[in-house]
Amino acid sequence: MPSKFLVRGLLIFFFWLPFGAVVSHVHAEQFVTVLVAYHSMTGHTEKMAQAVADGAQSVPGTRVRVERVENVTAEVLFSADGLVVGSPVYWSNMAGEVKTFFDNWQFKFGVWPEFKMRNKVGAAFATGGQVSSGKEVTMLTILAAMLGNQMIVVSDGGAFGASATTEGKSPGIDQDELADARALGKRVAEVAWMVKRGEIHHAEAVQ
Repeated sequence: MPSKFLVRGLLIFFFWLPFGAVVSHVHAEQFVTVLVAYHSMTGHTEKMAQAVADGAQSVPGTRVRVERVENVTAEVLFSADGLVVGSPVYWSNMAGEVKTFFDNWQFKFGVWPEFKMRNKVGAAFATGGQVSSGKEVTMLTILAAMLGNQMIVVSDGGAFGASATTEGKSPGIDQDELADARALGKRVAEVAWMVKRGEIHHAEAVQ
């Protein structure tokens, strides 16, 4: 009669090996891409963008690309599984360069009528000089543009995304704000993986 240790070992082997093999197989052949697009003049938003990228990169199987909004091409945009857009606050709203980026989705990239960003994961972050300078409005307008394109929007680091106050009693970007940005990037990557796995399972189910 086999010992209880041998039985336990066999159960662990037969239960966990197939699951681990499947996970390894998926990770070997599949990945998600997160695009972090931003505008920055002083370097504050750029620093937050890099922290968002670091958070996304911490999720296994995630490829991250960081670009200024003016450098994003249609191919880069439409090939991303997740998109995080960051902007400084100008007159209590997103920067003109970021608004132009969203306008170009149609005017230059032809996102509609196919809704080429549909079901991609989106999120926002913002930097502003003062505590109440329009950071939430800025993030909400970014998220509104994403929702209009039928994207799946998420948040972390704050109710509407990650943000940083860069002047007054809180000059620059502090460690807590960078941690919020990393949390946002990680969440986008995690949800992008959920969507990707759901699409894979759905495709297998209908075959």
